Amino acid sequence: MQPPRADDSCVPGDGAAPMQFYEITHDTTYRYASPVLLSQQIAHLSPRAMPRQRLCGHRLTIAPQPSTRSERLDFFGNPTTRFGLYMPHELLCVQAVSHVGVHARDWPEAARSLPWEAARDHLRDALSGHAPLQADARDAGQYRFASPFVALGAETAIYAAYAARCFRPWRPLLEAVQALSALIHAEFRFDPAATSVATPVAEVFAERHGVCQDFSHMMIACLRALGLAARYVSGYLLTEPPPGQPRLVGADASHAWVAVWCPGMGWVEFDPTNDVQPGLGHITLAWGRDYGDVCPLRGVILGGASHAVDVAVTVMPVEEGRCGDLHAPR
Repeated sequence: MQPPRADDSCVPGDGAAPMQFYEITHDTTYRYASPVLLSQQIAHLSPRAMPRQRLCGHRLTIAPQPSTRSERLDFFGNPTTRFGLYMPHELLCVQAVSHVGVHARDWPEAARSLPWEAARDHLRDALSGHAPLQADARDAGQYRFASPFVALGAETAIYAAYAARCFRPWRPLLEAVQALSALIHAEFRFDPAATSVATPVAEVFAERHGVCQDFSHMMIACLRALGLAARYVSGYLLTEPPPGQPRLVGADASHAWVAVWCPGMGWVEFDPTNDVQPGLGHITLAWGRDYGDVCPLRGVILGGASHAVDVAVTVMPVEEGRCGDLHAPR
């Protein structure tokens, strides 16, 4: 399959629509019990630039200074930084600072979307050669099947039956997806201590708790079980402190949500953790089939034994005049 276009999701109708600007700081620190002799890493820490989101500046600082470093787009069009450290080290510090402007989004009216069965059949027929294969359907096709973090085996029928509570016959696709988002939000409990990045979707479904990554994987599994195309979106969410309290540095976190492909309307996003459609407070980093495609930082090391990792994220609204160029040190 060919790489997708830079951005094919729904965009604001008015290019002059107001923007909200942010400074985002994402700090990751690895502490190793013994020296790491070699490390190869891939970072997805630069927000995507697209019509509804302006990347004003980005700086990625790595210590120790990498032996090698390169920037490129991955298969899904996400900006990545690949770097290698070929000297002994017991500490790895990665700091990403990004200045981003986000447009308000004008999502399609759910009731005007085509029936969900028609969306399923449109994609199936295009991929099977029974209908012309257009670029958008070709791209969507890769998000229809199982992926490493969204297994579809014996559980597929169970996920489809769960989703069927929302996907009654000939219901408009986006209405059904909204209902599924609300169902997951209502029946699954947010619990940061309940799961890890390796927790299977089947366990999340059985235990009914997890975090945004788990809720997104759960929703994607349900949609794909019905033959629909759904992708995983990683990013950040602006959070508000309690009334009268200051905004705390490092108190935010990375976030995840879901996009479903609707023929004629493109990719439409839903946040099942909060049961909303992403707006001005959602900043997109990357998208892929699941978390494994867009993990903020992943790689391999030689040595190190055990390790501890600390992550701190700050999403700070700023004035447009403070949203300027950032230059990454080489």
